[in-house]
Amino acid sequence: MKRAPLPPGSLDDTDRRVLNALQDRLPIRHSPFDEVAGPLGLTERDLIARIARLREIGAITRFGPFFDAAAMGGAFCLCAIAVPAARFDEVMTLVNAHPEVAHNYERQHHLNMWFVLACEKPNGIARVAKRIEAETGLHVHLFPKLKEFFIGFRVTA
Repeated sequence: MKRAPLPPGSLDDTDRRVLNALQDRLPIRHSPFDEVAGPLGLTERDLIARIARLREIGAITRFGPFFDAAAMGGAFCLCAIAVPAARFDEVMTLVNAHPEVAHNYERQHHLNMWFVLACEKPNGIARVAKRIEAETGLHVHLFPKLKEFFIGFRVTA
């Protein structure tokens, strides 16, 4: 899904503080949002509403846990396909039908479809990529992770 760029000033100071707070670990408890909301001067309901609004305006594309697949015996792999423009929606639908596809993005490049495969076992990456190739008739380029970096993303004014 393509989103228009955010208009200037779309994020207020509280939005920025929410985004920064959500980069840290959420507590594992019955009401984790309540614990995060308090120091931000928000109620749990207000925090959840802000997260929904941030998704609606395209400030964030998803909100959810990030699992370390390798630590659990699985694997992630960045993948790309050169998709003819006339077939983009068709191929996107085929690719996204696989439960192993974590997310899918269109790019302005020869390799115009990029997605991430997340599999329970490392050998699942090649298996799913081959299945996508068979379904689409297009080559899936695999870009396995060589090293992981944590960039510590923060939003400033």
